[in-house]
Amino acid sequence: MFTRKCYLALMGALLVSGTMTGCDKKTPEASTEKTTAKEGGATPNKETAATGTKESGKAAEIARDATKRIKIVYIPKNTGNVYFDVVASGFKKAQAELGFDFDIVAPATADAASQIPFIKQQIQLKVDAIAISPNSPDAVKPALQEARAKGIHVITIDADLTGNEDGREAYVIPADSDLIAKSQIDLISELIGGKGEIAILSATTDAPNQNIWIKVMNETLKDPKFKDIQLVDTVYGNDQDQKSATEAQALLLKHPNLKGIIAPTSVGIVSAVRVVETAGKANSIAVTGLGMPNNLRKYVQTGSMKKFALWNPADMGYIGSYLLVGLTNGKIKPANGASFEAGTLKERKFGELNKVIAGPPLVFDKGNIEQFHF
Repeated sequence: MFTRKCYLALMGALLVSGTMTGCDKKTPEASTEKTTAKEGGATPNKETAATGTKESGKAAEIARDATKRIKIVYIPKNTGNVYFDVVASGFKKAQAELGFDFDIVAPATADAASQIPFIKQQIQLKVDAIAISPNSPDAVKPALQEARAKGIHVITIDADLTGNEDGREAYVIPADSDLIAKSQIDLISELIGGKGEIAILSATTDAPNQNIWIKVMNETLKDPKFKDIQLVDTVYGNDQDQKSATEAQALLLKHPNLKGIIAPTSVGIVSAVRVVETAGKANSIAVTGLGMPNNLRKYVQTGSMKKFALWNPADMGYIGSYLLVGLTNGKIKPANGASFEAGTLKERKFGELNKVIAGPPLVFDKGNIEQFHF
């Protein structure tokens, strides 16, 4: 018989359980954001975003087969970078579809070792999966290997552990690295008429994705069709607005014949075009690179910037979510040529070193920028 005494005992147990599972997590000197499935945000890119809420057959199977609520944390390079906020919106979109718990923790700066305490913290919290945009492949590898040894699934997003790929299971790459880099040279060549001095304003010296692009850009410039273009300098703004602006100003002073600046960083490109516009040289120095439409819209509209490129950052977070849930449930096994379903973005394939391409780069100009809002 279910007596009043039994009822009170049962309710007491439920209250204790609810109190324990509702504990907040503390983050060491971190910016932290915790969301539940009900808080999942929409992806802002209307052209290529992960829109819609209906799951594909395999994606629905992944969600149904979950035996417990999966805990995923994303560690971007640093706080205050809108680009990574858009990546996070992709996680939140997938969260609404798959029903996992999601946190974002990040250091204040993009220093090489700044992410290590946050990785260690997630190990202590026993999360199920970590997605990270690494600042330094060498610096974070030992901590990520420790996480994997404890059974935590690890993938990289946007930037990889170049040369240290055994520190993660897969890499969600924004677009093909060679294509990104070559398209940057094509853009600057078009903008400066195929000849003149150019410079590169990058993020940090340790940034793996930036370094790959710069290497490919240098190789691309050896093509005879670019023989009249000279790369005269490569500088680093540390993905900080003021530092990037200072480096851009120095480029203008050091190279009076400069015709173009490539800034393959969402922070640096804004700083560079602002400096060039303020100096009254927007008509003589072309700025292009990789940036966010919302941040660069006004410069495109005024003509200070003619063209720039990017992909949809939200797609990386969305694909990464489906990948991590599948890894945790044992439904996805990364291998060259293998594939998995990524919700509304459909089938994705693993390439060499378990790389998954999110999508092709897009070129933005005055004719199409109003179609994009991220």
